[in-house]
Amino acid sequence: MSSWLGGLGSGLGQSLGQVGGSLASLTGQISNFTKDMLLEGTEDVPADFPNSGREENEATHSVLRSENERLKKLYTDLEEKHEASELQIKQQSSSYRSQLQQKEEEINHLKARQLALQDELLRLQSAAQSAHLGSGSAPAASASSSFSYGVSHRVSAFHEDDMDFGDVISSQQEINRLSNEVSRLESELGHWRHIAQTKVQGAQSSDQTEICKLQNIIKELKQNRSQDLDDHQHELSALQNAHQQKLTEISRRHREELSDYEERIEELENLLQQGGSGVTVTDHSKVYEMQNTIQILQMEKVESTKQIEDLENKIKEIHKRLSSAEHDQEVWKKEQERLEVEKREMTEQCERLKLELSEAQQSALRQSDAAVEEETILPHSSSVAEVLRLQQALTDAENEIMRLRSLNQDISLAEDNQKLQMCVQTLEKEKSLLSQEKEELQISLSKLSSEYEVIKSTATRDLDLFSQVHDLKHNLEAKEQELNQSIHENEILMAELEELDKQNQEATKHVILIKDQLSKQQSEGDSVIKKLKEELAGEKQRTHQLEDDKMNIIKELTVQKEKLTHSEQALSDLQLTKQKLEDKVEDLVDQLSKSEKNNFDIQKENHELREHIRQNEEELSTVRSELTQSQTQGSSRNVKDDLLKERETQVQNLKQNLSEVEQLNEHLEQVAFDLRTENEELLEAYEEVRNQLEESVAGNKQISLEKTAMLEWEKAPLETELCRAEKRVLEEERKYEQTVQELSSACSPDTSALQLEQERLIQLNQEKDFEIAELKKSIEQMDTDHKRTKETLSSSLEEQKQLTQLINEKEICIVKLKEKSSELQKELDKCAQTLRKNETLRQTIEEKDRSLGSMKEENNHLQEELERLREQQSRVVPAPEPRTLDSTTELESELSQLHRIKGHLEEEIKHHQKMIEDQNQSKLQLLQSLQEQKKELDEFKYQHEQMSISHTRLFLEKDEEIKNLQKTIEQIKAQLHEERQDSQTENSDIFQETKVQSLSIEHGSEKHDLSKAETERLVKGIKERELEIKLLNEKNTSLTKQIDQLSKDEVGKLTQIIQQKDLEIQALHARISSASYSQDVVYLQQQLHAYAMEREKVMVILNEKTRENSQLKTEYHKVIDIISAKEAALIKLQDENKKMSTRFESSGQDMFKETIQNLSRIIREKDIEIDALSQKCQTLLTVLQTSGTGSEAGGVNSNQFEELLQERDKLKQQVKKMEEWKQQVMTTVQNMQHESAQLQEELHQLQAQVSVDSDNNSKLQVDYTGLIQSYEQNETKLKNFGQELAQVQHSIGQLCNTKDLLLGKLDIMSPQLSSGSSLTSQAAEPLRASQSSEPHESSQLLQQEVDDLRKSLQEKDATIRTLQENNHRLSDSVAASSEVERKEHEQADSEIKQLKEKQEVLQNLLKEKDLLIKAKSDQLHSSNENLANKVNENELLRQAVTNLKERILILEMDISKLKGENEKIVDASKGKETEYQALQETNMKFSMMLREKEFECHSMREKALAFEQLLKEKEQGKAGELNQLLNAVKSMQEKTVTFQQERDQVMLALKQKQMETSTLQNEVQRLRDKESRLNQELQRLRDHLLESEDSHTREALAAEDREAKLRKKVSVLEEKLVSSSNAMENASHQASVQVESLQEQLNMVSKQRDETALQLSVSQEQVKQYALSLANLQMVLEHFQQEEKAMYSAELEKQNHLLAEWKKKAESLEGKVLSLQERLDEANAALDSASRLTEQLDLKEEQIEELKKQNELHQEMLDDAQKKLMSLVNSTEGKVDKVLMRNLFIGHFHTPKHQRHEVLRLMGSILGVKREEMEQLFAEDQGGVTRWMAGWLGGGSKSVPNTPLRPNQQSVFNSSFSELFVKFLETESHPSVPPPKLSVHGLKPLDSPGRRKADTGIPESFRDTAESRAGRRTDVNPFLAPRSAAVPLINPAGHGPGGPGHLLLKPISDVLPTFTPLPVSPDNSAGVVLKDLLKQ
Repeated sequence: MSSWLGGLGSGLGQSLGQVGGSLASLTGQISNFTKDMLLEGTEDVPADFPNSGREENEATHSVLRSENERLKKLYTDLEEKHEASELQIKQQSSSYRSQLQQKEEEINHLKARQLALQDELLRLQSAAQSAHLGSGSAPAASASSSFSYGVSHRVSAFHEDDMDFGDVISSQQEINRLSNEVSRLESELGHWRHIAQTKVQGAQSSDQTEICKLQNIIKELKQNRSQDLDDHQHELSALQNAHQQKLTEISRRHREELSDYEERIEELENLLQQGGSGVTVTDHSKVYEMQNTIQILQMEKVESTKQIEDLENKIKEIHKRLSSAEHDQEVWKKEQERLEVEKREMTEQCERLKLELSEAQQSALRQSDAAVEEETILPHSSSVAEVLRLQQALTDAENEIMRLRSLNQDISLAEDNQKLQMCVQTLEKEKSLLSQEKEELQISLSKLSSEYEVIKSTATRDLDLFSQVHDLKHNLEAKEQELNQSIHENEILMAELEELDKQNQEATKHVILIKDQLSKQQSEGDSVIKKLKEELAGEKQRTHQLEDDKMNIIKELTVQKEKLTHSEQALSDLQLTKQKLEDKVEDLVDQLSKSEKNNFDIQKENHELREHIRQNEEELSTVRSELTQSQTQGSSRNVKDDLLKERETQVQNLKQNLSEVEQLNEHLEQVAFDLRTENEELLEAYEEVRNQLEESVAGNKQISLEKTAMLEWEKAPLETELCRAEKRVLEEERKYEQTVQELSSACSPDTSALQLEQERLIQLNQEKDFEIAELKKSIEQMDTDHKRTKETLSSSLEEQKQLTQLINEKEICIVKLKEKSSELQKELDKCAQTLRKNETLRQTIEEKDRSLGSMKEENNHLQEELERLREQQSRVVPAPEPRTLDSTTELESELSQLHRIKGHLEEEIKHHQKMIEDQNQSKLQLLQSLQEQKKELDEFKYQHEQMSISHTRLFLEKDEEIKNLQKTIEQIKAQLHEERQDSQTENSDIFQETKVQSLSIEHGSEKHDLSKAETERLVKGIKERELEIKLLNEKNTSLTKQIDQLSKDEVGKLTQIIQQKDLEIQALHARISSASYSQDVVYLQQQLHAYAMEREKVMVILNEKTRENSQLKTEYHKVIDIISAKEAALIKLQDENKKMSTRFESSGQDMFKETIQNLSRIIREKDIEIDALSQKCQTLLTVLQTSGTGSEAGGVNSNQFEELLQERDKLKQQVKKMEEWKQQVMTTVQNMQHESAQLQEELHQLQAQVSVDSDNNSKLQVDYTGLIQSYEQNETKLKNFGQELAQVQHSIGQLCNTKDLLLGKLDIMSPQLSSGSSLTSQAAEPLRASQSSEPHESSQLLQQEVDDLRKSLQEKDATIRTLQENNHRLSDSVAASSEVERKEHEQADSEIKQLKEKQEVLQNLLKEKDLLIKAKSDQLHSSNENLANKVNENELLRQAVTNLKERILILEMDISKLKGENEKIVDASKGKETEYQALQETNMKFSMMLREKEFECHSMREKALAFEQLLKEKEQGKAGELNQLLNAVKSMQEKTVTFQQERDQVMLALKQKQMETSTLQNEVQRLRDKESRLNQELQRLRDHLLESEDSHTREALAAEDREAKLRKKVSVLEEKLVSSSNAMENASHQASVQVESLQEQLNMVSKQRDETALQLSVSQEQVKQYALSLANLQMVLEHFQQEEKAMYSAELEKQNHLLAEWKKKAESLEGKVLSLQERLDEANAALDSASRLTEQLDLKEEQIEELKKQNELHQEMLDDAQKKLMSLVNSTEGKVDKVLMRNLFIGHFHTPKHQRHEVLRLMGSILGVKREEMEQLFAEDQGGVTRWMAGWLGGGSKSVPNTPLRPNQQSVFNSSFSELFVKFLETESHPSVPPPKLSVHGLKPLDSPGRRKADTGIPESFRDTAESRAGRRTDVNPFLAPRSAAVPLINPAGHGPGGPGHLLLKPISDVLPTFTPLPVSPDNSAGVVLKDLLKQ
């Protein structure tokens, strides 16, 4: 309290706290004294008890009293501190409010001042406006805006009581703002005053407006200039982007054209190769077409090269124009500055004109009229000249603008026009502004001239204006100064503007550079992060390997080896079958997508499919009928019969295909289910792989960039090779063309007959050529298909490689999933433990139910006895029975005990709930700590982000399940067996899930060999499955909402029933509380309650014992788990030390020392806990045995005590087991010490290798320290939970106090001894002390790593810059190569021209072929032979066609094989489908469990509300309603069971419907697949038939044509023989001429051959040059590599520096190792002390056995004493204590008269006289002693009237009634045996005078303060009852931090001798007097 209130409080608060503390100590001493005095009088009652039992009871009593006094002191101190802090808060709040009021007043003053200033400002503005017309318009607007701002920001009035600190801050900000505004307004006011003073006297206001306009113009110019600069930069960037895009487009087009040319060239080469044999007879038209196409292509190539060169020239020109435009822009800027300078000069000229005006005025006043006129003409003429000069300047500016426009016109680029137009527009704007300024200046000149004429006229008339002129002079001087200032400011602004422009340009350049650098840094950072992540992953895997057990690792290795063998086999099979399966899988995926899309149209399509099948059958029947008809017809249709047979076979094939398709569809449905399961698994894998892909993509980008650079380098030689190939092709084409031309020239002079034969042959050749072309096309298609298959194979191989990598990654993921499954198994074990705890709690709840039933039966019996007693009372006249006060006090004490037990029950309920909540909070805190540790790691582990997220999700789900299980501890009874079964099924399901996941992952690894297309399709299927899953989730949520609504309706009905029951209970209570029943009935009811509460008390004790037993069991299990975990850790650490001893020293010692330290600390804490638990057992036995004396009267069984003893024996056995564990740990620690000594010797030898592996050591150390810290945090959290338990018990004690204070209506009765112990507080204190601070070494290491990374990033930046420079060099070299290519193109063009000349020469050579005319007959024979060759070729082509058909059949066979493999896949998919269904069932079970848990949460909330109502009713004294509420809870549970069953049925029905829908979908999919397959087969068969028919018809027609042609040829040849004889003579003459021409052509050809040889040599030289350029490029590359090597060497040096730093860190760690060794020694000492403690435990156990025997003896003695007490109670009921009455009577006469009413009221309260009757007696007789005596002794109800008590009033004896009553209590309470000595520090002796003084000298004001404090406490805390309300029967002070930690250890009544509560009204009775005394 004081810690956080200390900041608020001041000295006053501290003084108040001190005063409160002193007062609290006084009150505590007085109350303790009065209670001690009351206790002394009651110690002489148990006189019959033996001395030994009495002494033990007195010892326990003294211990309890000391503890109670300590707790009371703590409580009072805390209360006083609380009150002092409240006073401080109130004072501070009042001071803050006063400050706020002051601030509000200040605000109001400031506002008033602001308004006044604004009024003055407006007034001055109006005066200024009146003085100089419209000059002050802009300032007035600003003032008005400021005023509106002030008005808008007014703050609403503060409230007086609702003030907050935020309001204070806001008000302070408002005050500051208003003060700033006031100062601003004052400055404006002064400004306007100055303006008014300067301008009221004169009328020249145009200067100020001109200045304002100039300033505005300057601002606008600045803005325009900045905008122009930005626009110019944007346009530059846009032009660069457009230029780059154009370049890329041109290069792309060029590449496409080149590829087209290459394809054409290939086609031409093929044609030339094939047609080489028949070149002699080829057609002239075809040759010419080829030549034309070649020429066109060459022209296009030339044009493309020219276009490229033109575009490059244009780009250069654009760049030049851009630079010139920028230069012009700079020129325009300079011109703009010059214009501004001219504008300034014009303003200065205006000022000079004004000065000349003033001089003219002065001269006019001094001299005569004529002289005045002469002198004024001169300035006027000068002003006119200056105006002309200004006009000239303006014209010059306009000329410059025109010149700039002409420059703009010169720059005729479309891209630069926009920029230049913008600049021109800005210049035009400036021109317009200058023209406006010019016009304004002209207007001002005209004004000045008019004023000058007025002054001339006035100067002659009025000489009195001299004074005014003098004033105007002053005004003009002031204006000049202002103008100078404004000019200076303008210059400064211009300079600043220029600087800003420069800064802006620099900033933009800097930003661009920074962007580039950041992108480079990002790429480098990504690579560095990848490396770091890989390192981290490696380190993490090492840590995981260290943590895993050896046995698990061996098993996992065997399993993984088997999996690897299987996966290798599967991979080999898949690689063989992949090529065949790719098409099929694609079809399957497409069909899947189609089936999923067309789910809704299934039934319609089924009908349509059936109709199609019917139609197909009809067509088949018609075909069969036609076949039969064709068979009957003649043999002329043999061909058609064959066709029909083929069709029948095809129909049979179709049927087979249909059956196969149906089977395939069935398989495909199963495959679809498998694919869904695999999709779900692939989604999970996809999420994991996606992060890795993102990282790999970043790496791939860099690699691709490098590859592009390499490809560009490789591109240049390839392009040169292409050019060479093109040249070769062109040369070959020219040669072929020359040969063709020669042949044509030779054939041209032939005869007409030969020409006819040639034409026929040409037609035949054309037909053959067409056939050849078709066949070639088919062959090319086959080649292209073959190439595609090769490409797909290569891509599939690459994908297989990628998929093997993926399989490796998936295996890593499998390992991680197995680790997760182990963690989940651990969590399931924890859940099973919680279920066991729930079972124990359920058993206790059943026992409570049984006890409640027995209590109900006893209640019924007692009600019957009550009725019988009432009848006896009605029959028998009430006579005065001799009953003593002892019996009444005993009964009332029993009543109070029962009430307390009731309170304990309620507190137990609350305690259970709080325990559950605390456990949940503890688990949440543990999760948070885990998440924080993961977050620290995840900063450098992006790969494992999703894994950590899944972990956290799993943990949260498990925690929610644990919460639900813990919340259902107290309510769910009948369902625990079912939940246990469910939990077992959950375990099995989870294990199944993990198995299925592992199997599915293995299968997925096998399937990952699919191609990229398949993976993309799978991703699409996955997305569709995700949509289906989302729909199912929405359906589930809707169903859960419906179920929740149903449960809410049922809950509403139950709440209505409960409310009705509550009304009935209230009515019964109203009947019971009616005044008709007498006091005896109330007395008997109290007895009944007492007996019932005794029974409940015994049950409570038993429940507490069982709960403690369960707690001890859980703690024992926890300790065993911890020790086993530590042993496993020790074994692991030993293995690690053996491994790591060869490497490093420091980390091993640290690990040893830390483990030993943690083990020693754990053993210490567990020993302390064992001692505390043993002490708890002792105290519980004493409590049970003492309370059993009073409880066995109510019929308690001894079986329960036997069960408790058995449980105690079990606990002893567990303690022995713990000791054995501890001994084992001791032995292991000793072994560790020996091993550590040996290892130290080994490690000293191996210190040389520490420097190498120091990095690994540090990382492992960090991880290990993190684990230790997490363990220590968990332990500290356990301790905090213990403290929270103590706080809960403290709150329960406060609730007990309030309960007992409410029971203060009852009288004080004789004490019953009870015992308790406060040893648990001692056990709780060492738990607090064991909190350790966490080290922060990990954060420092991370910071160092971050610094290292930054350094490495900087180094990478430097390397990137160097690489950029190298790239620039390479780009220059590429440009040079492009120029070389251009030159090559030009050379190629020249070569083409030369080739054309060669062609002409070759055509001349063809004339030489005339010699062949002689051998025309031979040519005819050769033509016949050619025809035969053609026929042979046709036959060969037919054979090729047949071969192709056979290949098609082979492919069909392959397809059938693939279908069989598909069937196998479908079978596998069926198995996957079954696994998927199992997974769906497990998923459904999990969803059912989730819903059950949600329903249980809902029921728990309602039950919590019911328990709150129960608590309220129990505080009022209603005990019977608990049974009703429990019945209601049972009914609620039954209804919940029914709801759950209904919900299960609904879920099963849903599942069935889903299965039915899935089957329907599968059937529809099968039918669709069948239909599609059938249609495809039909189409294929039809096409095949048509093709076969066409081929047959073509062959028949061709044969007929051939016959006709051959006959024609024979006739033609006969005619040609006749004509050839005539033609031979003519040909011989022509041949001689042609021979001469052919010889000339031969000479030309030889010359051309020489030229081509020269060109070849030139090309070879070029090749050599290219080789040299390649060598140069290689040199450059080697240079780059050397530079990179240098960079790497620099980085290596830096890494060496880092290694040296790590060595230093290792040395520091060695120092830490030494310190940890010292800690190990301390731990050994602690272990020795622990062994001593075990010996002490053995002694304690022996003492416990001895005490048991003594307790049995005491139990027998207590039973005897109980019997005696019962006999005494029966004998002394109704008797009056004569001694007490005698002392009261004597005390009445000893007291003064004015205080005797108090004595009489006390006596009346003891005798049961009501307060009203006493008041009546006092009113009747004002002091009649005899009457009072008679009324009192005779049993009347009259007494002396009450007078108010005044403690300070002095009587004859100088003593008040309080003193006399204290003396009376002292005399009455002197025991026969001397009182025992107390062991409490600070207690004074009983008869010490200090106490009596404290008792007597208490003022009345202190009482008032106490009462006021009590009143305040009621406001602050509802559980703290005021002291004036009732006498505290038990310890009212709550347990502080050192209080006992267990409910059973709390005393039933801490102050055992207590007065019984009197049945008197609490307002005005003698009980109040006693309470005031106790309070004082």
